[in-house]
Amino acid sequence: MPRVLGIDIPGRKKLEYSIRYIYGVGPTLSKDICKKAKLDPNMKADDLNDSDIQRLVSVLQNDYRIEGDLRREVSSNIRRLISIGSYRGRRHRAGLPVRGQRTKTNARTRKGSKRTVGVVRGKEARSAVKAAK
Repeated sequence: MPRVLGIDIPGRKKLEYSIRYIYGVGPTLSKDICKKAKLDPNMKADDLNDSDIQRLVSVLQNDYRIEGDLRREVSSNIRRLISIGSYRGRRHRAGLPVRGQRTKTNARTRKGSKRTVGVVRGKEARSAVKAAK
């Protein structure tokens, strides 16, 4: 497993795919990085020698915003939206979908698990609700 910028990338995969394990690098960006570093995207990551890794690291550091810098920028953008009180900021603060998705159904990832609100009829159902709390 070669180590690039503090991240272990899988060695048995092609370079084009193993670079994607770095936060902020996707399919298109991985192809561009391989092209700029003059590396074959089909070679295995284990086959990289020290000079190849050095070229890869220099391209990543000089031309792209990845890992910690990108995470910091994204979180500061979200904090800014929350502080100015925009609609998107309020949705972030409330833990609801931000990009216009429906919330009547299908928002379980953002909203969390289902909670029963209101009257629960029947003894078995009441005990099940109490056990879930």
